Amino acid sequence: MELRHLRYFVVLAEELHFARAAERLNIAPPTLTVQIQEVERSLSAKLFVRTKRSVALTRAGEIFLDEARGVLEQFGRAQSVGRRAGRGEIGRVEIGYVGSAAYAGVLQDQISDFLKAWPGVDLNAQETVMGLLPKLVVGGQVDVGFVRLPISIPEALQYHVLLRDRFCLALPKQHRATEDFEPVRPADLKDEPFISPEQSAGTYELARRGGFHPRIVSAPGSLLAVLTQVSLGIGISVIPTAACGVLNLPGVEVRQVSGEPIASEVAAVFRRDETSPAVSNFVAQLTATPVREMS
Repeated sequence: MELRHLRYFVVLAEELHFARAAERLNIAPPTLTVQIQEVERSLSAKLFVRTKRSVALTRAGEIFLDEARGVLEQFGRAQSVGRRAGRGEIGRVEIGYVGSAAYAGVLQDQISDFLKAWPGVDLNAQETVMGLLPKLVVGGQVDVGFVRLPISIPEALQYHVLLRDRFCLALPKQHRATEDFEPVRPADLKDEPFISPEQSAGTYELARRGGFHPRIVSAPGSLLAVLTQVSLGIGISVIPTAACGVLNLPGVEVRQVSGEPIASEVAAVFRRDETSPAVSNFVAQLTATPVREMS
């Protein structure tokens, strides 16, 4: 028995008239008769009582009608889900991000805009160690990663810059450089202990400009952990401006670096050969987003 047999049976059960049912199905009445006979043979049950003037369901036909309708409804739902999934209207997107992408609002903006356009898609966002994100995206555990450049991007991935930012200094409140609000010269920091965030490029660029090699005493991971150590007086840190304005911890003072700003960028990384329609829709939104400049 095929799905069409169920449709023929249900339409005839609704019409209880072979000619009208055949017209609804766009087939000839004799063809409908043959199809219904095939259904009855396959079930070894009589589904209709036929006379010259009427057609009626048997008790077996009434029971089978409920089940046939259920199958057709389930098939319709499956078709709808399949079509929606094929268009990317439903599905799941796994997102990994570094903290500074959230502090800058980049992550929130992208997720909010996407859910407005595709409310049926499930987005799961989790803070992830930045050094692992490209590998996780390549391996499929993460679909889109929000990272802070520069970072090594494998050939299998592409990236799109969403935010241009700069680095600033996080200093313990008792640090001598907090006595005024003047930008701090890199050369004045050569003897300082540094606490390195995940993105250490700013630290090394500041040290290069100051003509020294940074003495890194700790690399605790997240920006919150970095600033906590700064607040305890363990050292100073070079962190993104986006975090400077959000993570206002007691015991931490923020100062700008003198000279040309030390630039950094927040970008989304994703697979070149993406096959998931839902993920592809998210990537399309990302790549259509213009770069925002952090003031």
